[in-house]
Amino acid sequence: MSSASGATGASKPASTRANPANKWEAAADWTDGRLGIYSLARANLRKIFPDHWSFMLGEICLYSFVIIILTGVYLTLFFTPSMAETVYHGSYGPLQGIRMSEAYASTLDISFEVRGGLLIRQIHHWAALVFVAAMLVHMMRVFFTGAFRKPREINWVFGFLLLVLGMFDGFFGYSLPDDLLSGTGIRFMEGAILAVPLVGTYIQMFLFGGEFPGTDIVPRFFTIHVLLIPGIMLGLLVAHLILVFYHKHTQWAGPGKTEKNVVGMPLMPVYMAKAGGFFFLVFGIIAAISAIATINPIWAYGPYRPDQVSTDAQPDWYMGFSEGLIRIMPGWEIGLWGHTLNLGVFVPLMIFPLVLAAIAVYPFIEGWITGDKREHHILDRPRNAPVRTALGAAWISLYLILLVGGGNDLFATHLHLSINSITYLVRVGFFVVPVVTFFVTKRWCLGLQRRDKEKVLHGRESGVIKRLPHGEFVEVHAPLSQKDLHTLTSHDQPQPIALPAQVDENGVARKVGKVAKARAALSEGYFGEGGQIPKPTGEEYREITSGHGHH
Repeated sequence: MSSASGATGASKPASTRANPANKWEAAADWTDGRLGIYSLARANLRKIFPDHWSFMLGEICLYSFVIIILTGVYLTLFFTPSMAETVYHGSYGPLQGIRMSEAYASTLDISFEVRGGLLIRQIHHWAALVFVAAMLVHMMRVFFTGAFRKPREINWVFGFLLLVLGMFDGFFGYSLPDDLLSGTGIRFMEGAILAVPLVGTYIQMFLFGGEFPGTDIVPRFFTIHVLLIPGIMLGLLVAHLILVFYHKHTQWAGPGKTEKNVVGMPLMPVYMAKAGGFFFLVFGIIAAISAIATINPIWAYGPYRPDQVSTDAQPDWYMGFSEGLIRIMPGWEIGLWGHTLNLGVFVPLMIFPLVLAAIAVYPFIEGWITGDKREHHILDRPRNAPVRTALGAAWISLYLILLVGGGNDLFATHLHLSINSITYLVRVGFFVVPVVTFFVTKRWCLGLQRRDKEKVLHGRESGVIKRLPHGEFVEVHAPLSQKDLHTLTSHDQPQPIALPAQVDENGVARKVGKVAKARAALSEGYFGEGGQIPKPTGEEYREITSGHGHH
């Protein structure tokens, strides 16, 4: 026995028995041998991230989402999701003795009784607004720079779903307190849902549990707001970040930057230190805004009553798009088989998801038009994709027009105008403004392309005036640096897809389908003569610089 134990003891190094730290190293080795944590960290913590301010927009989305989760957990501890009636006897004097729901009473208690409750409520609401705004701007950056192209189409869809879910989760969130403002919004939502033929009543029963107002509305909204939608969003966010790591970051064109070579800072320790500081900066700014600017003061609205409607009732800004669609739509109705179809609500409800679906599938549409199967890791300058940039600008103009339509009553009262005049103006603008914006933006981008071409061929303006021997005054143009030349000329210019031949190699007529014709026409519009300005060729550049110099 002694020899066996001695042999066992001799197999262990003395340093392991004497130094407890070695036990932790052994435990770490054991864990890494089974989970591969060290190998995984070593492979990923040195990943390179480009350093550009536009990439911080995605970080704002991530950090505001974390803030929403943290503050939401705190608020959940004190909120009572119940429509049962109670009499208020809290510290807010103007509502003493008023009958209200327990949801509204608990929200008042959070605001006035719970230590720091009002500030947490404000931070939670402001963070939700910042999240949606940052998501929208982040997706605009991705759209205008072409960062959604292969292999990132699925990540674009994930981002789109995060934006839409964030919008609807925000709506459910500000509906929970059961105050007069949120109740007005819920009533509006119920009417819109009931206008959907066939399935409207089933959707209403699923969301509301019966007619509004009922006893199941707030509990159902609470479950959707804190469990269902955040769970889906968390899964999408994790998948989105995994794909970002796997595909690597996109980057702007420049010397040394290729589709395979990413130039920037490593994740550890440089990027993590900057990201940590930026998180606290975002948190601090949201907290400062929350402490200064009051949002959703439910005590000023009072509890919801079906026979009352609050004046100046407006949804959060990101719902102004759908609100505007319904407000500007004429109140048309048609009768079919003994049933009335409310087109004034049904048509906007169909347009809204169609617009969202077009945004979601746009990367696949552009990929089909271009026929481009390559991977893209270098971003486009918006001017170098005039049609795409014009489409994005047109959508933004449409969103702003409908935002005005959603607040037509406020514009009428504050500007002393007729609400009918504003409504008719928005109706006209719905069809005219996006078209005008599209063509103006496209011409603007083409003009910038011409300016870049002239700058490449003739150099930049130096501000120095020179008199030639025959008396003419000219401005001296300084040649561009190699870095600037690369930035202005490194972008791709796809050629339009030609229409398939009308006859085959044997001279037999070939039928060309409508889909092929539509694809060729769209490709010509995107990349034809009117869709881009040809880049200067090497021969043009050498002829200009060697023959005339940069004068």
